[in-house]
Amino acid sequence: MYRALTAIVLGAAAVPALAQMTPVGLWRNVDDKTGEAKAEIRIVENAGVLSGQIATRLGKDVKPDDVCDKCSDDRKDKPILGLEIIRGAKKAEGKEVWEGGKILDPENGRNYTLRLTPAEGGRKLEVRGSFGPFGRTQTWVRVQ
Repeated sequence: MYRALTAIVLGAAAVPALAQMTPVGLWRNVDDKTGEAKAEIRIVENAGVLSGQIATRLGKDVKPDDVCDKCSDDRKDKPILGLEIIRGAKKAEGKEVWEGGKILDPENGRNYTLRLTPAEGGRKLEVRGSFGPFGRTQTWVRVQ
């Protein structure tokens, strides 16, 4: 009886650890130039496809009515808060990498090819946006 209960408790405790090696969750990104926290992005999965939206904006210059005026698609003039910035990423077969989607930079309205790679046991997420051979990688920190 006690062994069965112990196995159930230990098994339940292991599930969150396994779930952490995924981009799904709440992440904080940091401004490349200032080093200050900029936003929290919630990434969700639906039928194997990831999407992510800005859940919280951080910083002293944030205005609640800011919109994506430089966006050129269906997100044009939509509020930055709640804006979907990640679309269409899928898990690469046999790897702990999600790719094939796009990430939007609301500051310039550009969409970049996306690659998401969990790191440090899922506590961090390497977010690579690229355009052809050019790109940059940010490291986001898990909030939840």
